[in-house]
Amino acid sequence: MAIENVSKEEEEKMMKVKVLSKTHVKPNKPIGRRECQLVTFDLPYLAFYYNQKLLIYKGGVGVDFEEIVGRLKDGLGVVLEEFYQLGGKLGKDEDGIFRVEYDDDMEGVDVVVATAEEIETAELMVEEGTSKLKELVPYNGVLNLEGLHKPLLAVQITKLKDGLAMGCAFNHAILDGTSTWHFMTSWGEICCGSHISVPPFLDRTKSRNTRVKINLSQPSDAPESSSNVDVANPGPPLREKVFKFSESTIDQIKSKLNSDKSDGSKPFTTFQSLSTHVWRAVTRSRQLNPTDITVFTVFADCRKRVEPPMPESYFGNLIQAIFSGTAAGLLLAKPPEFGATTIQKAIEMHNSNAIDERNSEWERDPKIFAFKDAGTNCVAVGSSPRFKVYNVDFGFGTPESVRSGSNNRFDGMVYLYQGKTGGRSIDLEITLEATAMERLENDKEFLMEA
Repeated sequence: MAIENVSKEEEEKMMKVKVLSKTHVKPNKPIGRRECQLVTFDLPYLAFYYNQKLLIYKGGVGVDFEEIVGRLKDGLGVVLEEFYQLGGKLGKDEDGIFRVEYDDDMEGVDVVVATAEEIETAELMVEEGTSKLKELVPYNGVLNLEGLHKPLLAVQITKLKDGLAMGCAFNHAILDGTSTWHFMTSWGEICCGSHISVPPFLDRTKSRNTRVKINLSQPSDAPESSSNVDVANPGPPLREKVFKFSESTIDQIKSKLNSDKSDGSKPFTTFQSLSTHVWRAVTRSRQLNPTDITVFTVFADCRKRVEPPMPESYFGNLIQAIFSGTAAGLLLAKPPEFGATTIQKAIEMHNSNAIDERNSEWERDPKIFAFKDAGTNCVAVGSSPRFKVYNVDFGFGTPESVRSGSNNRFDGMVYLYQGKTGGRSIDLEITLEATAMERLENDKEFLMEA
């Protein structure tokens, strides 16, 4: 696949990010030797790329930049006392089973301090593309498997002309979105002079204790650098864009879908309503043949679905992909309720029995997913508007913008975030083939302008 073209002017501006220092941060107190087996929920993501998040802060940063960096590093050292797994690396036991290993002698978290004082926060609030953001986020094109010899968390703190950018790269083989934002919120609590309100639940074997050997090794399977661009076969160019749906628009989409519920059937949730809206719009924009299969995929949190249920503070991956598929012609010819019911049934059927069956099947024949194995002509949804991303405050205010980095993007990948305006507003960050994106941008039904 090809990433969007970068103009010479943009490229020059990108190159104005200057690295000031590269250090490592470890837990402030000795932890000792700790090991934690990766379980069936973790292992499939070894061939994904590090999961990248970028938080943009404006104003309130009149304090000396070095002082801010010191506060962030100090807070990181404290929060790692509880979330010490992020200061470790991947390893294997004597049977070749993947695990997280931590030892006080390890280097800890990668921390880069940089400056880009000619870049204003407004330039980074663009709704189109990720090229301007790329140099603000570490570990571009780095596979999770490279956690065998790289830290499991990398952070870049960049001073901007009128604010600050914090880019983070998390090894997706050891944590999901819920754990990511639990960590970020806890780090913020420490930096604001408080304490960690909810410590992480670190024993992932409580969710699944089957030992599965994966035949992956380094260095051949984990090169020092990787790229999510296939140079030999780049494929059609992709574009990324953020579409912002206000609270009233979300309510309108949901109420319209639920307007005919006289049969007493279960109403569609906000997620199901918006997902149907996006799935149908993307299918229209792709101009698929009526018989072409299109798949909707959601990476669902299973903490409350497994038996016994796991706490919200469970640290690790506790997600599974739920697939819904149908012919493009059916999806578009039938009322929106058809697509919504398809999604609703797939989600409701994914109970503890279905999860156990999926895990058992995978354990019998382990398959490592590529980051784009989400289905044919897919719309795949990651992240969640439930994550309180705009509550992450390190002592200089809440973010102006929260974005995903360039890793793990493919045609049809969608990230959902709570809207900056709060309430039920939702920002939809989507990657599509360029011609399909152009059609989506002009789809009045999708934009709710019809």
